[in-house]
Amino acid sequence: MVSQRSKVVTIDGNAASNTNTNTNTMSLSNNNGYRPIPLPASSSSPPSYSSLGAHHNNSSSAQAQLFNPRLILSQIIALQSFHYVVLGIIFQVNHVLFATSITLDRIFTSKYLDIWSALGWIDNAAVLMSSVIGSLLLAIIVEKSKKCLDFSVTLFLIHIILCSIYDGCPSTWDWWIVHILGMILMVILGEYCCSKRELSDIPLLVL
Repeated sequence: MVSQRSKVVTIDGNAASNTNTNTNTMSLSNNNGYRPIPLPASSSSPPSYSSLGAHHNNSSSAQAQLFNPRLILSQIIALQSFHYVVLGIIFQVNHVLFATSITLDRIFTSKYLDIWSALGWIDNAAVLMSSVIGSLLLAIIVEKSKKCLDFSVTLFLIHIILCSIYDGCPSTWDWWIVHILGMILMVILGEYCCSKRELSDIPLLVL
């Protein structure tokens, strides 16, 4: 009986020692085996200097494309030149139809503009017709509806300066009424034509 109890005790002692060793290994594994997992870096990193420089260059190039003095000056010269070419052609047609004289005074003076006479409306109609054709020139040369007012007013101011150089500042109400009406027609019809061109569908290539 004594020997059996001693065996049991020894067995229990071995089990206890086994449990002690297990706990020791668990504690070691807990202390050394498990390591903290590093967290991934956040994606919201500050922008680099290269990206900021690229964005600044893109914005500056876009502003340069919006404001191009050479393009604007060439558009003003082309629009003003075609305006006088159109006026000259209309006065040539009036010479054939109504036997009116052909002179620069019809373009740069107020002698022949009269809203109260039928003969005066020949030149009045010529100025208004040139404004209507000028709206089509705006759609071809300028191509932007938001710029029609600026180019129309610029054309009118340059025409006033040239008329003042040629024969003094126009002093009759007829001249001012006819030309202001022509400028208003040019702005309204020019914005309409430019907006129609901007909103037109882009033609697709049929394969």
